[in-house]
Amino acid sequence: MKPWTTWLYAGAVLSMALSTISVVGQTSAVRFPESLEVGKTISVPTTGTGSATLYVVGPGSAIRRKIQLGQSITFGADDLHNAGHYVAFVVTGSGTQNAQFKVMPSAQPADISFLAKPSRLPVNLSDAVSGVAYLFDVYGNLILQPQQVSFELKDSAGRAQSRAATSREGVAWVRMNSAAKAGPAQFQAVAGNVREKRVIQQVAGDPCSLRMSAHPAGSKLALETEPVRDCNGNPVPDGTIVTFTETYAGGQSTVDVPLKRGVARTEVLGRKGAVISVASGVVMGNEIRWSGGL
Repeated sequence: MKPWTTWLYAGAVLSMALSTISVVGQTSAVRFPESLEVGKTISVPTTGTGSATLYVVGPGSAIRRKIQLGQSITFGADDLHNAGHYVAFVVTGSGTQNAQFKVMPSAQPADISFLAKPSRLPVNLSDAVSGVAYLFDVYGNLILQPQQVSFELKDSAGRAQSRAATSREGVAWVRMNSAAKAGPAQFQAVAGNVREKRVIQQVAGDPCSLRMSAHPAGSKLALETEPVRDCNGNPVPDGTIVTFTETYAGGQSTVDVPLKRGVARTEVLGRKGAVISVASGVVMGNEIRWSGGL
């Protein structure tokens, strides 16, 4: 069969999305609804006389039953639990007919697959946190009907921001601002009676201001910063590099020091007339002009 004839055949089959299966050579019919919801018990009436074999084929499942025409066929809640397109075949001694119907997901969410990114980020950034929620029913089918989903991001101080979104094709998403306070933030998605949580670590931003002091330490000059914080008052993490620079007549020397317990300390020669500055990243601190020294 050529490709174009295959498509024509498929189109003809799809156009047969009838709710009635008529068995050739007998006055009989098996009537399926055009669509039904998963998890529901249904009774399918039949007419006619004699025996037949019913085949129902759908996503990941196949059912074969001997049926007696004229009697109803009962399907339990777990018989048709995979949402999707189904084809039913009725086979008798005189012929075979088929029909198609749809099984729809439940409209009640039972599970949320929640993706939150990034897992770690600086504080006080606009639209920096992304949340995506996939909604599933009790049988694991993606719920395609629109659903209301509430998102909440709560920082370590208990301050919360909330946003709502309507799912499209089973997916809802939002963007949130990172909080002003560093620490673990609770990010949750809620749909119906189901909720799912994730933890996002919010860390201090870049240092906002730097101040250092200097005092003699034997033959050298000891330098020490005040506790380094970002613009929201959060302590900058230990390990952040602070650079001390000593500029003097004929030269310059630099020392890179990691923060320990929020403070950077080092020693320089302290040459007479030297200008000593401090910086971290793009943030400049105060300067000290040293009149003593070598």
